[in-house]
Amino acid sequence: MSILTKNPAVGIISFIIILFSMALGHTGMIMMETIFGKEHINMAAVILGIIGLLLLVYGIVTVSKTKATILGLFGGIFIWTGWIEFAFVYYANRYHIAPLTVVKEVIDENGVSQMIEEVVTKPEYLLMPSSVGLWAVYMIFYFFGSKTGCTFFTWFQSKMKLHKKHEFVATKRNTALSTFMEVIILMWTFYLLLLFAYDANFFGDRHWVTYFIAFGSLFWTLFLVRKLWKIKSMDYAIKYALPTVIIFWNFIEIMGRWDFFKEFWIEPEVYWLEMSLIFVVFIIFIVSALLISNSKKKKKKIQV
Repeated sequence: MSILTKNPAVGIISFIIILFSMALGHTGMIMMETIFGKEHINMAAVILGIIGLLLLVYGIVTVSKTKATILGLFGGIFIWTGWIEFAFVYYANRYHIAPLTVVKEVIDENGVSQMIEEVVTKPEYLLMPSSVGLWAVYMIFYFFGSKTGCTFFTWFQSKMKLHKKHEFVATKRNTALSTFMEVIILMWTFYLLLLFAYDANFFGDRHWVTYFIAFGSLFWTLFLVRKLWKIKSMDYAIKYALPTVIIFWNFIEIMGRWDFFKEFWIEPEVYWLEMSLIFVVFIIFIVSALLISNSKKKKKKIQV
């Protein structure tokens, strides 16, 4: 049975779920730092990661593929935020790593010009590129040693005829676990990509490479969206929306870096109403995804 359809509802719901989870993930990290402060943030981060692990374990034993996909998604986001991002925050604070700042001219409402120092890269993100070697090891394993569902990888593997030259590791992919790993690897990959692009020692945020990443990501997203809109299987649509949205987020991040718009999701105390509405819509779409998945299962049972 084909997993494609002309009805874009499933693809749209999946896209919105992942898009809003990206914004809410940033908001959640800011809120944790504000609520718990430096004294208790480390324990809160550990607990958040444990919650993510429990969600993942529950997803691994869940029969429903859509539910397992969503649990794997949340498990990945919680563990990424709690155990990975906040680990970098901890060591950046522990060793007093200074943020990267720039001096900008700001004109107030009275037309008075003043120079202010603005943080463009937080200390933890200055530390994160040091993980590039470990990231490369994972890429080597996935590329040369395993069959993945990644179209990007499989295209290169087929061109290099790797499937004919040696036998890949045969593993049965669990829905929740594969979604979890996709979240971690995709977040890690594109964080590194942007951080290296922003680094003036390599390129800089106004370098042509950064422009290429921004608009290349936008066009790549449009290419992926063409297929996403046609997918009718909710679990597959959510998994396909993961790279689609995270690649699109490169464009959003760079546009924000260039001050094209206000990244309101990183100031939840100011834009609490907007973020509250996004959270409500996010929950509605999660429930809708589960209901659509259940209704399709019932239709299949009736047909059988």
